[in-house]
Amino acid sequence: MDGKDARFENFAGIVTSNDEITSIIGDPMPQALAKEIDHLDDICRKFIAASPFCVIASSNPERHIDLSPKGDPAGFVRVLDDKHLAVPDRPGNRRVDTFHNLLKDPRIGIIFMIPGKGETLRVAGEARIVRDERLRETMAVNRRVPALALVVYVERVFLHCPKAILRSKLWQPDAWPDSRGTASIGQAMIAHGKLGVTEEELEKEARKAGVLALY
Repeated sequence: MDGKDARFENFAGIVTSNDEITSIIGDPMPQALAKEIDHLDDICRKFIAASPFCVIASSNPERHIDLSPKGDPAGFVRVLDDKHLAVPDRPGNRRVDTFHNLLKDPRIGIIFMIPGKGETLRVAGEARIVRDERLRETMAVNRRVPALALVVYVERVFLHCPKAILRSKLWQPDAWPDSRGTASIGQAMIAHGKLGVTEEELEKEARKAGVLALY
């Protein structure tokens, strides 16, 4: 990257090298580098078991980078052994961007969160989409077995410091901003898709298609 990109020509001081980043930010503490491990130890296992929410990052070299939130009862992501974890796929909007991306580029990143806790857990590795029946049956909720699962081979793991959570006051309800002026998913779909329907009609159509099912 040379910084000569017309899309960013109105911005001065574009950084183009690792050395420049280091000269501005400084070197990381040795402890920050040493905390990274290549497997899931007891600390990681307990964190994942207590997490009801994570965000998965994937990439398609022909299209885009994607971030997909996943949520379920705490412990929904299964640690299979020190090098493997499994993520169930629940019914949603059927875009399955993550799956399409992984067929092109198997690299994956996951960040786990626990409500009320400042630290987050970051995991990176490679993933495969599987239909293993025995595995899927262990991840059933309300007797609904997921149709697919992601199995991740873990390559890098570390616990991230709580600074971002503390600064954002993410878990402090009295500090939350007023979101009443923001759009609902229905309003956004209608506006961005230029749909000639009401929110009620859109919801009815989604329920008929079965994409609003909780499980």
